[in-house]
Amino acid sequence: MLLLNSSSSSMPMSDFDAIVVGAGPAGSCAAIVLARAGKRVALIERGPFPGSKNMYGGVIYPRILDELIPEWWLHAPIQRWITRRSTMIMTETQALNVDFRTQAWGHPPYNGATAYRPDFDHWLADVAVEAGTTLICSTTVTGLLHDANGHVSGVTTDRPDGDLTAPIVIACDGVNSFLAKQEGLYGAVDADNYTLGVKETLGLPKHVIDERFGVRGNEGVDIEIVGCTGSVNGGGFIYTNLDTIAIGLVLKLSKLTAQQQRPEEILATLKLHPAVAPLIEGAELKEYSAHLIPKAGLSMIPTLAGNGIMVAGDAAALCLAAGIWLEGVNFAFASGMYAGEAAVEALNAGDTSAAGLRGYKRRLEQTFVLKDHKKLRKVPALVLSDRVQHSYPGIANAIAERMFRVDNPDPKPGLRHIVKQERKRAGLKWMHMVRDTWIGFRSFW
Repeated sequence: MLLLNSSSSSMPMSDFDAIVVGAGPAGSCAAIVLARAGKRVALIERGPFPGSKNMYGGVIYPRILDELIPEWWLHAPIQRWITRRSTMIMTETQALNVDFRTQAWGHPPYNGATAYRPDFDHWLADVAVEAGTTLICSTTVTGLLHDANGHVSGVTTDRPDGDLTAPIVIACDGVNSFLAKQEGLYGAVDADNYTLGVKETLGLPKHVIDERFGVRGNEGVDIEIVGCTGSVNGGGFIYTNLDTIAIGLVLKLSKLTAQQQRPEEILATLKLHPAVAPLIEGAELKEYSAHLIPKAGLSMIPTLAGNGIMVAGDAAALCLAAGIWLEGVNFAFASGMYAGEAAVEALNAGDTSAAGLRGYKRRLEQTFVLKDHKKLRKVPALVLSDRVQHSYPGIANAIAERMFRVDNPDPKPGLRHIVKQERKRAGLKWMHMVRDTWIGFRSFW
């Protein structure tokens, strides 16, 4: 245990004022808020250090940290700042890119960044410790304690005599949260609500990455891919770190299981694609990892607070897979912060019941966390639909090929004619295309 904050507690019979389970982004942010408010807070991590259990192949969007850690970018272990974002729409042999770049994103306050989660999570937990948090590593929380009224009053652990008491527990224990389920905050679990993320980290010299991706210095690239997962619905990604490339897939778990396909084989096919192979040629495999990801959006979010307990981050299914927006860590930062604020509010009021913790959901509803989930609530299902996955990529590439091809002496075909031909070839009805377009328009407008 480190740096126990000796501030007086409003609940003197408890070991702590609050216990946070999981030292990921949500847990550390919650602990920082509590510790800075003078509360005695324990941050429990099952790994040997924060971040040791994390697989992450994506971009983080840490602007929300401006509120918690001013000028965090001067201290956080960032690999590259994302200055170029691309969406690649792929068939077996073709690829259509929608590409945007701006050097403005390479300067404060930045937009997105790549980072190694073990390094980043360790740094964020150190900030919590510096604020006065007690960090307890190599400890697995095995259950919840309850008082005579049935309210959560602490946790049990795998350590001898390892029970710890507190009037508030914040569950940041990751996707498929054991603690949230134990407390009945989740309904029935459906495999269709999850995707499996698989990632390879490939090593290349920095100058080679810079040349192949057209960047310099600490500029980075984020490429999201549609149409790269064969018969299994999902998507792909390529992100640049300083001297490694993260390449991976997000695969619909129910489809993957039903078709008994191996994710590493689907990833191997992506690596051979003519639009991808030149980017990773000669790279050395450094790591292969996999991670379960909540993907159902708003419909999957559990009850966020109960008597003496709140749920934040991946444990609360706060993850948005909405085409050009693939976000999760920013929601973890924010939900952890707001859970910490609600905990301080409840402790000061002496009411840690579900009613006393209602400020947590109110904060989420008033900010981008639940506003974005509500606005884009239909998009995750649309993105993973069969039409978007298996029909539209082929149509988009066929239209591009026909438009860019010079077919003299034949005259150039009109766009309307091409779309009509390709729609018929794909066996799509106009009503389906109009409906999908309308859902996308209503969500993104």
